[in-house]
Amino acid sequence: MDTTEREKLIAQYRDGYRAVAEALLRITPEELDARPGEGRWTAREVVHHLADSEMAAAVRIRMILAEDRPAFSRSDQDEYARRLHYDRPHESSLELFRYTREATAELLERMTPADWLREGVHATSGSFGAERWLQIYGPHAHKHARQIRAARDAAAKAE
Repeated sequence: MDTTEREKLIAQYRDGYRAVAEALLRITPEELDARPGEGRWTAREVVHHLADSEMAAAVRIRMILAEDRPAFSRSDQDEYARRLHYDRPHESSLELFRYTREATAELLERMTPADWLREGVHATSGSFGAERWLQIYGPHAHKHARQIRAARDAAAKAE
């Protein structure tokens, strides 16, 4: 990955909270809990997922930077949704997502070329480095912002 691509992904990563917050702007209770299809998440569930995922991602990038070849396990996002009460109020999870992402963006912007070469080992995908981390989490929030808009659209169509 060259510097230009890395900078674009970091900018996209930093913009993730804005994209999600914009997708949630003036959301109604009905839109927040509308399920856009069988097995698909509501906007509320997406926000909780973002907070949980962001915390795990923040720890992973820190482990990559601070430890020698750290090991990462696989997590089941659907199990998290079931066990972590994703029906609870979403506001604190949105703020957790916001500030975890902000702190991690500050770290990403200070990484050296050598930092970007560091790697850990993922239980299912093998070698997992800082650049791969950025390729996954740079667009992650934007993908979920689209998912929130789809859930809102489903609520409007149900009316």
